[in-house]
Amino acid sequence: MSTIQQNLQDVRNRIAAAAQGCARAPEEVTLLAVSKTKPVAAIAEAIAAGQRTFGENYVQEGVDKVQHFAALPEGATLDWHFIGPLQSNKSRLVAEHFAWCHTVDRLRIAQRLSDQRPADMPPLNVLIQINISDEQSKSGIVLAELPALAEAVVALPNVRLRGLMAIPAPQEDYQSQLAVFRQMHDAFLALQQHYPQVDTLSMGMTDDMTAAIAAGSTLVRIGTAIFGARDYSQS
Repeated sequence: MSTIQQNLQDVRNRIAAAAQGCARAPEEVTLLAVSKTKPVAAIAEAIAAGQRTFGENYVQEGVDKVQHFAALPEGATLDWHFIGPLQSNKSRLVAEHFAWCHTVDRLRIAQRLSDQRPADMPPLNVLIQINISDEQSKSGIVLAELPALAEAVVALPNVRLRGLMAIPAPQEDYQSQLAVFRQMHDAFLALQQHYPQVDTLSMGMTDDMTAAIAAGSTLVRIGTAIFGARDYSQS
């Protein structure tokens, strides 16, 4: 068994244990393998181990990987999520190559993604990013801005609002993690009341996914625990 295969099995076991610990079914939580800075060979190992959903933070690197696997037989089975900050001048590449964008934090980006989505592709699934810890260095909107942005995004023809995403400030203890994630879950439930198609709450990473799952996350973004430490010297 390869290291990546073993790591994936370990992470899936952790997800299952966390879900069962709060009376949820493990199938309610999608594992997004964050493959940024990792070579296609590492992704191919994960695919061979059954992983089909991948997240990329850097636009051009992600597009290169999407195109690489699109030419292979397994390419049609893969689900690619863009999860990094998105500049307006890169929106076309995301609109043309990804199935999901997790980082919509202003109407202009959502409009560009909708305008640039190819007509022969299904609507781009989008999540609104919430800056739940109100960090100056983080992207995302504050919760008070969510109703207006959600209403505007839902009106766009070629994107589909699926839910929310957050990257909370790091917290050392479980209870502090849980408290922040519960704020996100409350906002998610409120959004669902207005938009029944909303079904995705993207929160939780390697160090805090147990608390995220307990609070209601439907998708955890795991990189290091699957692929090992990242090498940023090439990014």
